[in-house]
Amino acid sequence: MIKREIYMSKIRPFMNQDVVKVLTGIRRSGKSVMLELIQEELLLQGVSDRQILTINLESKKNAYVSSVDGIYAYINKFASTVANKIYLFFDEIQELDGWETMINSCMIDFDADIYITGSNAKLLSGELATYLGGRYIEIKIYPFSYKEILDIRPDINKAEAFQIYLTRGGMPFLYQFPIDEKSAMQYLSDIYDSIILKDIATRNKIRDIELLRRVILFFIANIGNTFSATNISKYLKSELRGVSTETIYNYIDYCKTACFLHLVPREDIIGKKLLQFQEKIYIADHGIREAIYGNNTRDINQTLENIVYMELLRRGYQVRVGKNNNKEIDFVSVLGKERIYVQVTYILAAEDTVEREFTVLEAIPDNYPKYVVSMDEIDRGRNGIKNVNIRDFLLMDHF
Repeated sequence: MIKREIYMSKIRPFMNQDVVKVLTGIRRSGKSVMLELIQEELLLQGVSDRQILTINLESKKNAYVSSVDGIYAYINKFASTVANKIYLFFDEIQELDGWETMINSCMIDFDADIYITGSNAKLLSGELATYLGGRYIEIKIYPFSYKEILDIRPDINKAEAFQIYLTRGGMPFLYQFPIDEKSAMQYLSDIYDSIILKDIATRNKIRDIELLRRVILFFIANIGNTFSATNISKYLKSELRGVSTETIYNYIDYCKTACFLHLVPREDIIGKKLLQFQEKIYIADHGIREAIYGNNTRDINQTLENIVYMELLRRGYQVRVGKNNNKEIDFVSVLGKERIYVQVTYILAAEDTVEREFTVLEAIPDNYPKYVVSMDEIDRGRNGIKNVNIRDFLLMDHF
């Protein structure tokens, strides 16, 4: 296991503290492994393995996991055998109805350090947030970054690793051992089916699975493009399927909740206001797009844009699509007092491409860092705007 220090550095200050550590992210992005990494660190700190209890809510191996009362009774029995603090790890906790009250009870009734994971972006929007009253910290877990792939696969060079990353994405399982392309695509397709059926359709009681799949395929095909419910309705009508705009908005909300798709708002750079109905769509793992829709290398601009967007999220930036007069800035990213502007393009080959990507950044009246990220090997930077190869950009310690 690689240490995933980008996340451990966020979790470590809260270990052994009276706050629930909540790890959220798309299915199979490595949340369960993060629990193992946390346990490894606790053991190094001197915690006994007899103090640690892990409960996987997706597993039906133990009968007690089927109810809140059963799990609580099991924890109570476990705690009675331990003289010191207990460490409770709950994996995929959204599978258990009423889990919020149980976590709150564990906080009150036991000397416990609690960690939970879930494939649900709204894990903290309901009762848990109310019960805990701020006694929690959320850490969002994403699939492997390009840098993490280089860490786990030191046998391949940077260029080769990036070519693999373009099509396979960052799902951790794919990099743990050698696996052929067909098997990799099958694995990603199976994850997609699981997200559709378990995290979206079943959870939201959707009956027309075929319509759901068509709408989501449209989203996947159009990553990096402005979202329009009207365009989706027209597309489906052309395929003799009618769907209301309300249903479309519901579907995209379900995809967001499943940590599968991201809807990014557009911001007016000068007026500093969000513009309605001009969001863009990105996918949590572009490898799933390759497995379901294909064309990651053909749609290279979209794919590179998606990769950069997810890297910005991974580093904790709040990301918006920018608008300055009638020109678009791909990403306006804010982290505390930091702000950066990023344009993403494939190659700065034609002069009109150079002008398009640079002039929009040159027109922004501030001195925050500005980047044009591309696959060029030659630096075309000008007027303080940096042109950075995407591989180098993804490996930068600080933007």
